[in-house]
Amino acid sequence: MLRLCSSLLALAVLFSLEGIAFAQSFDLIIRNGRVVDGSGNPWYIADVGIRNGRIAAVGDLADKGVQRVIDAQGRVVAPGFIDLMGGGDLPLILDPPSAESKLRQGITTMMVGEGGSVAPQNERTMRGREGGAGITWRTFAEYFQVVKEKGIALNVVHNVGAAQVRRAVLGDEDVTPTAEQLAEMRELVAQAMRDGAIGLSSALIYPPGSYAKTEELIELAKVVARFGGIYFSHLRNESNGLLEAIDEIIRAGKEAGLPVHIYHLKAAGQTNWPLMPKALQKIQAARDAGLDITADVYPYIRNGIGLGSFIHPRHYARGAQAFLLTLSDPKVRNEIRREIEKTADWENWYLHVGKNWDNVLITSVGENTDPEFVGKSIKEVAGMRKVDAWQAFFDLVQAGRTSVAPKSMNEEQKHQAMRAPFVMFDCDAGPTNPATALSAHPRAFGTFPRILAKYVREDKVVLLEDAIRKMTSLAANRLQLWDRGRISPGMVADLVIFDPAKVQDTATFEKPLRQSLGMDYVLVSGQPVIDDGRMTGLRPGEILKAGASVSQP
Repeated sequence: MLRLCSSLLALAVLFSLEGIAFAQSFDLIIRNGRVVDGSGNPWYIADVGIRNGRIAAVGDLADKGVQRVIDAQGRVVAPGFIDLMGGGDLPLILDPPSAESKLRQGITTMMVGEGGSVAPQNERTMRGREGGAGITWRTFAEYFQVVKEKGIALNVVHNVGAAQVRRAVLGDEDVTPTAEQLAEMRELVAQAMRDGAIGLSSALIYPPGSYAKTEELIELAKVVARFGGIYFSHLRNESNGLLEAIDEIIRAGKEAGLPVHIYHLKAAGQTNWPLMPKALQKIQAARDAGLDITADVYPYIRNGIGLGSFIHPRHYARGAQAFLLTLSDPKVRNEIRREIEKTADWENWYLHVGKNWDNVLITSVGENTDPEFVGKSIKEVAGMRKVDAWQAFFDLVQAGRTSVAPKSMNEEQKHQAMRAPFVMFDCDAGPTNPATALSAHPRAFGTFPRILAKYVREDKVVLLEDAIRKMTSLAANRLQLWDRGRISPGMVADLVIFDPAKVQDTATFEKPLRQSLGMDYVLVSGQPVIDDGRMTGLRPGEILKAGASVSQP
């Protein structure tokens, strides 16, 4: 009996030792890198061990068992970057190579949904909309299942768009919802939150979102607050009314009782550039008073909008299609021209560019418009067509789907915003495949590397560690992704490895369809989607929902 007990004890010890050895082995170890862990602390030299898609250890792992080693000597190891406004994610499943435009920037997670969103959908939202015939879902839950079946290369977080909800119930017209219609809108928001959306988003300069009164938005935000969500907004005014627009989102946050976030903060128009420090002070004052409010910016002084936004939104009150038909009337064109030239009581982008059509570059056009216009200014297109600039403008608006990049900002306001502790970054552009796209704003390809190359390495506006904090842990906190954005045991192994001396954006307004350089390795849940500079084709991305907690490896 004693001999049997001794044998069993020996076996137990053996299995225990084997278990310890197994527990200390890793799927991957990144050795000798300069770890910028996302916290804002100075970099340090350490190994990072990954097991089962999570960071299992950080430190000296030289004697540990491992399946694969990546030598990161001389390079930075950082959490994967988080894009606070990544456009839409439909290209990820309809045109998978488009993911490369995000991954080459080091982006491993993006949030989507501004005024619109992929759900809710009904016959009204799809009527007359390009691509509507291919929509087979009605709810976020149904859409998420489609994504799961097809697979995606990076992680995505979804908002439910206030304009999408409006379209589903009210259509595109400028109307105020009845009590019954508002109740229907509230239920659509609640369903989206139950399905996994993390918050409500609005784009308040674009019809029909611009027709929503503050009280309507607050009622929808109250629904989101019940689920612990967040309200994100492209402000109602980003120029002469910037401070008042910030007051509106602050009011929404206070009255609905939830955190709020400002998309791509800017002070557009030269006369309004001095408003940026005042805007930052107002946001900080709200934070000091207890409101959880944050913002993001992109690193370009040209914004990107639809050319139709140069026309007062009231003209779209009966729907865009109905209005565009009226532009065939020279009298209508003349009346709108006079309004644009003289009126400053709305988001007048013509005034913001100094009444100069040469400051308005075309970034994309519809399939019925000459693609040679892309990269040209409105003034240049007028010269090509031998017409005056106003005729070129109205013709392009009427043709539809013309996007432009107005020169509306300056570098100083970018520096001021980037240095604010509560400001993070976004592309404000969706995944883009250079093989199929006609054109794009260069931010679709270059945002995050541009920050590292221009604003960190060259202009020294922010330190590397703080820039990465804004790209990672700050953004993860904003999205309530508690197991992302940091290099620490238990966190998901979304990671990037790059040489800070070589990372570079290459996309320009003249040649925007160029991938960024320098992201040697990009890992999503521990799987390399870029491996030694090469795309692997793996699709380990997930639909992320708010509130994931950190689990130990």
